[in-house]
Amino acid sequence: MVPTGKKLWIEILLHLVFWAGVFYVLTSLNSTHIHIRQKNRLIISDQYENIPISSYVYLILLFLALLFYGNICWVFRKAIRYKNVITRLAICGIWFMMVFGADYFIVGPLFDNANHTIEAPPQAPTFQKDATIKDDRLQPVHPDPPLPHMDAVNFMISSWKHLQPVILLAFLVILGISAAYFFLKEWTKSELIQTQLRANHLSAEIKFLKSQVNPHFLFNTLNNLFSMAQGKGNDELADGILKLSGMMSYMLYESNAATVSLSTEITYLEEYITLNKLRYADGEVIVQFNYPPQANGISIAPMLFIPFVENAFKHGVSIGQTATIVISMAVSGQNLFFTCENTNYSTLQKTGTEKSGIGLDNVKRRLELLYPGKHLLRFTNTGEKYMVNLEINLA
Repeated sequence: MVPTGKKLWIEILLHLVFWAGVFYVLTSLNSTHIHIRQKNRLIISDQYENIPISSYVYLILLFLALLFYGNICWVFRKAIRYKNVITRLAICGIWFMMVFGADYFIVGPLFDNANHTIEAPPQAPTFQKDATIKDDRLQPVHPDPPLPHMDAVNFMISSWKHLQPVILLAFLVILGISAAYFFLKEWTKSELIQTQLRANHLSAEIKFLKSQVNPHFLFNTLNNLFSMAQGKGNDELADGILKLSGMMSYMLYESNAATVSLSTEITYLEEYITLNKLRYADGEVIVQFNYPPQANGISIAPMLFIPFVENAFKHGVSIGQTATIVISMAVSGQNLFFTCENTNYSTLQKTGTEKSGIGLDNVKRRLELLYPGKHLLRFTNTGEKYMVNLEINLA
């Protein structure tokens, strides 16, 4: 969820405080002690203070920010799409090495230029009373001769290569913080979505209970009409009413379950196809429905495919025209493949009362909720043909 308003400003402020803290840690490494190398000796001196912060500190901060925001905005989102743990780690590792390597090779030359030579300032002579001389005059006491020309280097600039363990540690810490930040936000987002889904489900259930009286009335009326059609010997009408009654029964009782058997869903589609063909003359609509003969052991969310078949009859059939609809189902391992291809008559004028796209939008949303990251839905429109391809991973 994208934060808005006050929450957005609070989040921005927290980010600024975080990076201010990182910047403080980086600059605190600039010790006031100076490492002075003179031949084979290492002398520690406090005489040089207020060493200017070199530009490399800002560049290191920039690369740390690149690693952090690159992880949470792109790398982690791409990595979690893969099921293989090794692939996930490889994506994250490659990105980490790219940023760390860029920091090493870009900041390195600038780092070397930051190494500057500092000469020890001359020491002024001091005066003290010489006890060996009986007068009160102060005798000059010459200090030790100043150190010769020396290389004074901040300990952070002592050696770019030797500094890499410290920089690597900083990068690893930022990597860990970015991972914690990303997965905490994803967990919060998931919890919010689940809460909204539960609220929406409760609201839909209440609406469904309120509207159940009408479907039950229609269902009972269809049974009475079926009995009347049989009594008058109209078997074709009785068969159509029986199929419609079976569809109503499925919608009222079985479709409320989380999953149904694939064979039940296939039966529902067959009855729907049969009823729709009654609306047209013989030979006006040719429907081929291919499906696996054994589908009892496979479970699927109910009424996923009916919107595609409805759409095929709605836009693929026109009065006085020959139409062909080909529907296919196949199962391979844990994957279910569904295709629906129809003649495209959508360019012909439709009645003004027709509404299009609602069923397809609903099924898209259901697929996102029920099979997140486990489905692939494609639509192909060649002008003459319209095809839907749906692949679902049932694992």
